[in-house]
Amino acid sequence: MPPIKPIQTPGFGVGLSFKRKLNKNEDSEMTILSDVKALGQQIWLDNLSRSLVQSGELAKMLQQGVCGVTSNPAIFQKAFAGDALYAEEVAALKKQAISPKERYETLAIADVQAACDVCLPEFEASGGKKGFVSLEVAPNLSHNAAGTIEEAKRLHAAINRKNVMIKVPTTDEGIEALQQLVSDGLSINLTLLFSRKQTLKAYAAYVRGIQARLAAGKPVNNIQVVASFFISRIDNALDVTLPEALQGKVAISLAKAAYQDWQQFFSSTEFAELAKQGVNPVQLLWASTGVKNPAYSDTLYVDSLIGKNTVNTVPDATLKAFIDHGTAKPTLAENADEAQTVLAEAAKLGVDLETLATRLQNDGLKQFEEAFTKLLAPLE
Repeated sequence: MPPIKPIQTPGFGVGLSFKRKLNKNEDSEMTILSDVKALGQQIWLDNLSRSLVQSGELAKMLQQGVCGVTSNPAIFQKAFAGDALYAEEVAALKKQAISPKERYETLAIADVQAACDVCLPEFEASGGKKGFVSLEVAPNLSHNAAGTIEEAKRLHAAINRKNVMIKVPTTDEGIEALQQLVSDGLSINLTLLFSRKQTLKAYAAYVRGIQARLAAGKPVNNIQVVASFFISRIDNALDVTLPEALQGKVAISLAKAAYQDWQQFFSSTEFAELAKQGVNPVQLLWASTGVKNPAYSDTLYVDSLIGKNTVNTVPDATLKAFIDHGTAKPTLAENADEAQTVLAEAAKLGVDLETLATRLQNDGLKQFEEAFTKLLAPLE
């Protein structure tokens, strides 16, 4: 793909930044998260459990500026194993003549419904742009388009909340499913993206699904899609092979390039015509933003990726660190030329980012499958 020229993004103030450390008595809404929201980015929580909802902690996070929630099989596996609030219902479900997967879905759907209800005021106040909660289809469907479509529609109907997103891995089959699911009116969270090319394929599939829905005379303004681009796993895979000058820089540079791809795609005259009909652009979502290398700032993948019309989903520890000592500044559109230079230098050293993306996506699918197996075992 040829180098992409930086595009000026309306709404970014040069030098505009916020840095704030909370006092215990400071108003809960006056956090750095509100500053990020003002810069056009949503911060979502990458965690969900029964205790998180029932304790009121999730509601408190929404007051502080969190705008949504993501989950995955690994998150639910951890929640079921460590949260005592599930024990009684698990015992009751195991007495029923249903499969372990059906027991899991009973628990997970209830959690997602409860989280959707907590996030509903954010959804309504934003006109349906924020306040989403994601639930993923079973990992073993990642290469089964028809199976993904069937399960996504079934889960969507079972949850029965207007602010739910169904999470679909962005394999070729997942992209095929996306087109149909958007045509059917579902909001989708595309997950496990590491590739710019695959992300652009997903945008095109989204547009085809939207066009089919418009042709059928159905509403489109209620459909939201996010494309979850994974960050820290890229640096984690590459840093051991790179000179020190490039360590910790490739993932952020790749994200900046992906953002420029996004700007070009959704600022096109073709999409402008769709936008006139109420079509929403896909939003890039930065995932895997917890820092794995202790040599880096624990807010590196939040501070460096703040940009308009994006989302960053963060684990609890990263959220806490960012509120404590993060910086809110529109960094995503900055230093685009430098980002292209980093990617070019990596390529000169033999780094093939598309090959790496395929490997990391396969690794991620395997990790989710393993987590799903562990999740189901106690529900046998």
